[in-house]
Amino acid sequence: MPRFKIQIQYDGSAYHGWQRQKSDRSIQEVLEGVLTTISKGEKINVIGSGRTDSGVHALEQVAHFDWDTAMATCDIIPAMNGNLPGDIRINECEVVPDNFHARFSAVKRHYIYHCRMDGYIMDRNSVWQTGALNLDQLNALGESLIGEHDFTSFSKYNPEVENRICTLYLSEWSNDGGMVNYRVAANRFLHHMVRYLVGTMVNVTKNKMSKTEFETLLNNPREDVQVFRSPAQGLFLEKVEYAGADIF
Repeated sequence: MPRFKIQIQYDGSAYHGWQRQKSDRSIQEVLEGVLTTISKGEKINVIGSGRTDSGVHALEQVAHFDWDTAMATCDIIPAMNGNLPGDIRINECEVVPDNFHARFSAVKRHYIYHCRMDGYIMDRNSVWQTGALNLDQLNALGESLIGEHDFTSFSKYNPEVENRICTLYLSEWSNDGGMVNYRVAANRFLHHMVRYLVGTMVNVTKNKMSKTEFETLLNNPREDVQVFRSPAQGLFLEKVEYAGADIF
């Protein structure tokens, strides 16, 4: 049975995250519903590269599904987009080997978080309006995160998750006019991890937490720490990397 890999862009504002929920609308549920429609009733499971939170967006989410169809990939894209709501779009589709897995084959995930320092409001559903930020201070904090760390202090505690060690390859703040962007890339991320990191770093620049306290949380991880979590709407899954030919 052919395995298809798709690249998806979505505005997560109206969705309760990626993963199918019992009662709330999710990106996965909508995609599976569309595939059921175009396959004339077949139930097709869509596996994503990771679970984005409620309200989080994606520029290049990746997913795969198995479907015994004669449709060409160039026909699947318009068929899906023609049935999807305007806030979800399929940008790429290709047939991949059976051993490809959108989640487990991924080697690196990239996120970007948008903070707005000025009073512009037209992108308020995709930024965190923070006011003025100290970029030098933020980058000093961000640089300390690069490498392998236990991020228990900066994630939602889940007793079922035993391994909380992640390797960060990129952790960088940049200024684009009134917008400050935080880019982070890692082999894996824990639940709410990027939002906790962004919120805590911003709090340090606002003198609501000291740099020493931040470093202590990083070097001496603790469960259920009360740190600030930034709003969901500023966070975007930017891209997912795969080894070799698995990259789009």
